[in-house]
Amino acid sequence: MFPNNPFESVTKTLLNGVGKLSSDDAQGVVKEMVDSLRAWGDLVQTQAQAAQAASMEAVEEIKAVRDPMGAVEAFKTNTQKMLALTTTHLQETMALSIEQFNAGVDLLQERHPTPDAFAPMAHGMKKAASALESGVLAVLNTGIEATGAKPAAKKSRTR
Repeated sequence: MFPNNPFESVTKTLLNGVGKLSSDDAQGVVKEMVDSLRAWGDLVQTQAQAAQAASMEAVEEIKAVRDPMGAVEAFKTNTQKMLALTTTHLQETMALSIEQFNAGVDLLQERHPTPDAFAPMAHGMKKAASALESGVLAVLNTGIEATGAKPAAKKSRTR
C-alpha cells in the first residue's frame, strides 16, 4: 500500500535504516556531509571574492574614463569580463555538482545489497550526468563565444 504522502514514505525509510547504522557509519556520513558543505562554502567564497574584485576593477576603470565613447567601451569590456567570470563560476559549480553526484552514486552502489547488479544503473546515472555536464558546458561556451568575451582563467579546485 502506498503511503499517504511523500514525507511519510521518506520518514519510514529513514527510521527503518537508523537501526542498522553503526556509529562508524554515522561518523562517515557526517564527514561526507561536512566535506560536501565545506567544498560548497569554499567555492562560494572564492567566487564571491572574484566577483568583488572584478566589480572593483570595473569601477576603477569607469572612473578613469573622460569621454562618452570611452565610457561605452569600458562598459562593454567590463560586461564581457563579468560574463566570462559568470561562465567560469557556472562551470565550477557544474563540476562540483557532478563530482558530488558521482560520489553519491558510488556510495549508493557500495551500499546496495547487490553492488554488481546495480553497476549498470550506476554507470548509466554517471553517463547521464556527464552528458548533462557536456551539454551545459557547450551552451556556456557558445554563449561566451557569441559575446566575444575572453574566458576567465580556470582555477583548480582542491578538496
